[in-house]
Amino acid sequence: MGLGIEIRSRIARRAAQEISDGMIVNLGIGIPSLVANFLENKKNVMIQAENGILGIGKSPAKGLEDKNLCNAGGYPVTVCEGSSYFDSSIAFGMIRKGYIDMTILGALQVSEEGDLANWIVPGKIVPGMGGAMELAQKAKKVVVLMNHVTKKGEPKIMETCTLPLTSKACVQLIITDRAVIEVTNEGLVLTGIMSPFTVEEVIHSTAAPLKIRKEIEVIF
Repeated sequence: MGLGIEIRSRIARRAAQEISDGMIVNLGIGIPSLVANFLENKKNVMIQAENGILGIGKSPAKGLEDKNLCNAGGYPVTVCEGSSYFDSSIAFGMIRKGYIDMTILGALQVSEEGDLANWIVPGKIVPGMGGAMELAQKAKKVVVLMNHVTKKGEPKIMETCTLPLTSKACVQLIITDRAVIEVTNEGLVLTGIMSPFTVEEVIHSTAAPLKIRKEIEVIF
């Protein structure tokens, strides 16, 4: 069962807290694309898209979409003051050169070492991993937003990914509908839980060992 808009927005709002003033940030499709709606208190943050936009704003109101203005996933967007347009080769040049301060991506699985699997959907034919491979390799920080478990209730945070990898040891932070988990050299560290879940429920639904921070953030 998919997440409701309220829960998806809560995840995106928590992810927005990781963004600092002046950052250049790339947002993946799905939940990550909602992060642009929660940047009111951030200064000079520029959202970049692989199809050639720097300066994406909030999602447009229904009926006010511009059919010629979309993100890399094909979803309608707005732009903020100071935005610019360019071709995809320039967009990927920015990524490959290391100019992206943070990328916020969706995922199918993340391992305890920060390995990312986010491009092949079981049972579906997909063309490839797109720009996620380069973003995961070259962005200065990689944050993953996703459901904590699959539709069948199976953990998506694993000791070892069972799906094809997008990139190895690239993820620094995981935010799900149940928890906030840091990926460290000493393993996964649970730093926050999403109400109404408990620490015990998060541990039970995670297929990798979790260290528990002494002071746990509770997110409502």
